[in-house]
Amino acid sequence: MTAQGLIGAQISMVFITAGLAGAMIAPSRCIATLPISMVTLGSALSARFLSGFMARNGRRAGFTLACIIAATGAAIAFIGLQTASFVLFTAGCTLIGAYMSAQGFHRFAAADTAPEALQPRMISLVQAGGLFSALAGPIMARTTAESSAVPFAMTFAAIIVLNMIGPLLYALLRIPVLPQASHSAAAPSGRSLRQLLRTPEIAVAMICAMVAYALMNLVMTSTPLAMVGCGYDTGDAANVVSAHIVAMFAPAFFTGHLITRFGARRVVAAGLLILAVAGGVALTGVELDRFYLALILLGVGWNFGFIGATAMLTAAHRPEERGRIQGVNDAVVFGGVFLASLSSGGLMGCAGGTAQAGWSAVNMAMVPFLILAGSALIWLTLRPRETR
Repeated sequence: MTAQGLIGAQISMVFITAGLAGAMIAPSRCIATLPISMVTLGSALSARFLSGFMARNGRRAGFTLACIIAATGAAIAFIGLQTASFVLFTAGCTLIGAYMSAQGFHRFAAADTAPEALQPRMISLVQAGGLFSALAGPIMARTTAESSAVPFAMTFAAIIVLNMIGPLLYALLRIPVLPQASHSAAAPSGRSLRQLLRTPEIAVAMICAMVAYALMNLVMTSTPLAMVGCGYDTGDAANVVSAHIVAMFAPAFFTGHLITRFGARRVVAAGLLILAVAGGVALTGVELDRFYLALILLGVGWNFGFIGATAMLTAAHRPEERGRIQGVNDAVVFGGVFLASLSSGGLMGCAGGTAQAGWSAVNMAMVPFLILAGSALIWLTLRPRETR
């Protein structure tokens, strides 16, 4: 939970500043958010590797490795800003994605040693650690953004420091390496990856998690560019993103209780509905209070959708199958986030030519994906009982 809050602050720092930094040095405004997109691609590409590495060597070793990779990436991004190299800056952001991927495994680590009945609450509690990152990340971003001759360079220097603290925190982690399943006939290793992916509960959980995370990222990535384009300053954008991140993690203190009481599917459904309302609010105007309300609803919707989908996934596979499915799940989720983030820059930079038109296009793009996730959830719920 401490690592989620402190080391995880780097993710909000990147999402607040990387798009603005990209717009400063990118050859075209249409690819200004590419560095943010590459963070999510780096996360997707490293998910299966980190999942397998943790299964063999333990969570602590995997989290430490991710911090080392992310620190290297932040150093490269720092050099890219100093030399006005968009290529170097983007490459560095890609490596930072390794920590974003590892942070996603915090929720699974919380469930590793918890009784099944307590797993939703443990997952939710660890996600609540992000509340600190919601406060610390934007403050550090605002403090460091203009603190050197090269805008945003010191932000990435601070990210290097955060990743150096990471291994010290993870050294205190006490999760044993779970025994690897044997492949002998006497001790079967569980279902194959193909069988797992064909399990309806797992497939729908992955779809809902991907849609909730991807749509949240699509809108959040666009927010700083949209706000600055509509006449607000960087401080206003940081405050709105900060409120959004608080809304992402504050509900986690009780999301687990809601899942236990009402069931994961209903919580996911509520999350998708709130995401739809967030998009509707954003389409009503570009006043400052509309940005605040839309982004707060976006955060709550992500919380219910993503944590609920995670609870669905953990309930649908056995411990010996976790290394096989968790990495694939996060690769799919962050692959969707990458595509959403990549689309965000194109929609903002190229749709209609104005920030307001781009902002509207971004929020309209949510509709088909909400329909996809909602339809999958309804299908799962209405399946005949004997086939479940």
